Amino acid sequence: MALNIADLFEHAVDAVPDRLAVQVGEDTITFAELERKANQLAHYLSAQGIGVGDHVGLYSKNSIEHVIALVAILKVRAVSININYRYVAGELEYLFGNADLVGLVHDRVYAGLVGEVAPKFEALKTIIAVPNSLEPDDQSDVTAYGGVLLDDAMAGQSDARDFGPRSADDIHIIYTGGTTGFPKGVMWRHEDFWRVLGGGVDFMTGDLRGEYDQSKAAAEGANLITLPLSPLMHGGAQSSLLMHLFAGQLTILEPKFDPVRTWEIVDREKVQMMFMTGDAMARPLIEAYEEGDFDGQSLFAIASSAAIFSKTVKERWMAKFPNAVFTDSVGSSETGFQGTGLQDASALSSDGPVVSIGHATVLIDDDNNVLDPATDVGKVGRTAKAGFVPVGYYKDPEKSAKTFIDIDGVRYAIPGDYARMEEGSRMTLLGRGSNCINTGGEKVYPEEVEQAVKSHPAVYDVLVVGLPDERYGQTVHAVVELREGVELALEELRDYLRAHLSGYKLPRGLTIVPEIPRNATGKAQYPQAKEIALADRDGEE
Repeated sequence: MALNIADLFEHAVDAVPDRLAVQVGEDTITFAELERKANQLAHYLSAQGIGVGDHVGLYSKNSIEHVIALVAILKVRAVSININYRYVAGELEYLFGNADLVGLVHDRVYAGLVGEVAPKFEALKTIIAVPNSLEPDDQSDVTAYGGVLLDDAMAGQSDARDFGPRSADDIHIIYTGGTTGFPKGVMWRHEDFWRVLGGGVDFMTGDLRGEYDQSKAAAEGANLITLPLSPLMHGGAQSSLLMHLFAGQLTILEPKFDPVRTWEIVDREKVQMMFMTGDAMARPLIEAYEEGDFDGQSLFAIASSAAIFSKTVKERWMAKFPNAVFTDSVGSSETGFQGTGLQDASALSSDGPVVSIGHATVLIDDDNNVLDPATDVGKVGRTAKAGFVPVGYYKDPEKSAKTFIDIDGVRYAIPGDYARMEEGSRMTLLGRGSNCINTGGEKVYPEEVEQAVKSHPAVYDVLVVGLPDERYGQTVHAVVELREGVELALEELRDYLRAHLSGYKLPRGLTIVPEIPRNATGKAQYPQAKEIALADRDGEE
């Protein structure tokens, strides 16, 4: 039995070949068509020498071609590397090198950046350009760095499924933010990934599913129309797509989040399940719904993860969708699913999402003691996951040793999220113990922004903190000590930083202080910096 991601997809193809698999805009593709096209691209990759364990980057917005490429990479037992399409050249250069890419599939519109970065890596020889969903007619030249167009790569290639046996031990990597701001590659065995992120464990009961359970249910008629709103470059959206492919379900994708268009799609396609990223999506969605003329009542499941879905916004949703089931799900790229909570309008918490503790999830205190759900109610600990956990971080044994820990003979993944034990084997998620800023579902690490800010000639010292924000959950705020005799405005700083950082990492607020709060040894005092920033912002309002 090969519990391999590619095998699980192929089981669904065999079960429901004529069913729609993916839809983007007006374009659709059935499971059989997706299989044939992915096979063609997979044979091209094989002809280029790409195979077991080789790393191929996916640098693309949501599109059917993105899905074809992902499946093709998996079919030849290579490793897909998710790349944030918002990255600037310096960030791309780091990731291309850290991930040891030998292949790259990119949207054609990114040819300029690829041409600047890719030639620096001798091993990166296979580069394929695909159409961008928002700019499908882009004619950027890809030949200068040896790139080929998707149609040319697939031309003349066999569409047969003849790739040989695969292994449950094949590695699947999800890149996520690291404590220094640099992305880290979380390495999963295929079976473990499927168990905790692809539906291989029943999320509600913890029961293990068999290899053919999802495809068998699809063949028996089970079908859902799902709409994950996040980009596939994020691990959560990618795992959602794969889970629904395994189950023979239709996934509708959009290359750009647009609240009004989302409701138009829900009504036109009768979408049943929506997945969103906290208030950053939930607030503009409910505002568009309240202001527009939409039905939306085909939705029976509305799920949020990866960011705060606040009490006030939830209440507005629940008032408009009284028959829908609302869930807050928690987890991370290092743990997979850790718990979910059915949200009741009469018992919403403003502290954080309250969820049932998931299969093999525990809370661990700072002394590495596992908390007892019966006797330790009210205590705070770090969320930890046992059982199906990652192998570690790619090329980072030091970070791996800190995150994947053996306690009393049990190996746990402990990424640093804190939660409070509640009655009934539930927990209230309190947030990351580090200074990570979560803005609209994107992780921003202060150290990375601080280094960029410090390079500005007017800046002497800086601390970066996250401030609460109704729409984004948090926003990036810079507390800056200037060099003597100079001035600095927020927009001037933002304009300067655009060459160094992605747009979502730019400070949205700036507070000038006479001296940065640090202790005697020079250690940053982030809580004090946050108080200063809050007082400054509140004083302006």
